[in-house]
Amino acid sequence: MKGIKPRFEFRAFAQNFGVVIEKMRKLSPVEKIRESSEIYIMSADNNENNTKVRDKLMDIKVFVTEKEGLEQWNPRMKGEFPMKTSMIKDEVFTAFGVKLPEFARDEYTMMQFIDEVIRPHNDLAPVNIFKRRFAFTINDCIAESAEILINGAYIQSVNVESVDIDAILKAKDMLSLNDYENVNYLLAIKRVIGMEPMPA
Repeated sequence: MKGIKPRFEFRAFAQNFGVVIEKMRKLSPVEKIRESSEIYIMSADNNENNTKVRDKLMDIKVFVTEKEGLEQWNPRMKGEFPMKTSMIKDEVFTAFGVKLPEFARDEYTMMQFIDEVIRPHNDLAPVNIFKRRFAFTINDCIAESAEILINGAYIQSVNVESVDIDAILKAKDMLSLNDYENVNYLLAIKRVIGMEPMPA
């Protein structure tokens, strides 16, 4: 994943963003609408590696640093299914931070990996995510509003990201996001499925 300059990101979750999304649509036309079904793999012992499967690809991003209340994540790997067990052991399970299970195959399809390796593991949980994402450009930043189902539970998300921290902070102010908590997908999903407590 060399050559990719990781962006900083602010992301918030709520049941309804109301005026925030109204402001997004006033500041920028919707540039693209995308829908995707993904499987995030939650580990009780991991809050620094965002691991998901989409379109038969294993996608892992790793937390780098936090500045000005923004988080920076960097692509760690992309692996295609069917995937060799050696790669699952060396690249994927190191991101989970849990004990290696026994592997019955030398290679796994995506669903074999989910059903035979992830589901039986006591410290891992696959979570089905559906996203409908609306892309914008706000203050020269990549911006997005999203309608999300987390194991069927509905929630909305708004995010702003860029390599320019000052530009993100300005965009947050323009969108009235300053009172929202910055929450990444890992934490949001864990809160919804009960792996992490909801904020008081």
